[in-house]
Amino acid sequence: MTKVVKIGGGVVADESALKAFCKDFAAMQGPKVLVHGGGTMANRLLKALGHEPVMTEGRRVTDENTLKAVTMVYAGWCNRHITALLQSFGCNAIGLAGCDASSIKAERRAPRVLSDGRTTVDYGFVGDVTPESVNVGFILGLLEAGITPAFCAINHDGRGNLLNTNADTIASSIASALHAELICCFDKKGVLYDKDDADSVIPELTEADCERLRREGRISEGMLPKIENSFAALRSGTASVRITHAACLLSGSGTLLKP
Repeated sequence: MTKVVKIGGGVVADESALKAFCKDFAAMQGPKVLVHGGGTMANRLLKALGHEPVMTEGRRVTDENTLKAVTMVYAGWCNRHITALLQSFGCNAIGLAGCDASSIKAERRAPRVLSDGRTTVDYGFVGDVTPESVNVGFILGLLEAGITPAFCAINHDGRGNLLNTNADTIASSIASALHAELICCFDKKGVLYDKDDADSVIPELTEADCERLRREGRISEGMLPKIENSFAALRSGTASVRITHAACLLSGSGTLLKP
């Protein structure tokens, strides 16, 4: 079965961790797709350019200057560097943004009311994608040719505009479209019951569990879109979802999400 692996921006910004991950990813057998973030490096560039990053409920508010910066980071350095690393480990990868071969199209997100029920946020140049947004034929063609796609978080709307999409959303949409296994890798061992205890991994998690932990404040910020997208993926055809540490890609450990 095809595997879709998402790697977080914190790992992408850690050269030794990234190299170890790419080596493990290259060793995975069978057809696979990589989706990567790059938020940590994007934040550094934005601050160097005099722009303060804005995050709301774990998602980046993207004005025009932010869009240019994240495109340079995600579709530029991060994507090219990861692709080069994968090639060095024998994985014949091709780096892609959604605009390449129109592999993923997005619709600009309308202003949204936040979870408090009162605050409305315009996320700017942010694109929403669904499994139907994914060019399945193109991706399957690459996989059948022995080529591994490595997607960044930049998409397009088909009308000449680039849009920034949460990488977790991209990964879950691709996994659903391909009916693949989804593995979300970042710098924690899984979903933690106590964010200050690295070993408090929750082995299995249902949506009801997630809602309870969210009310308790145990799941928040950047973990929210990761889990929301993962459960959406399970509802939309993804075979399974596992959230784990980047160093545990091949071990099978972490948090298994259950429908």
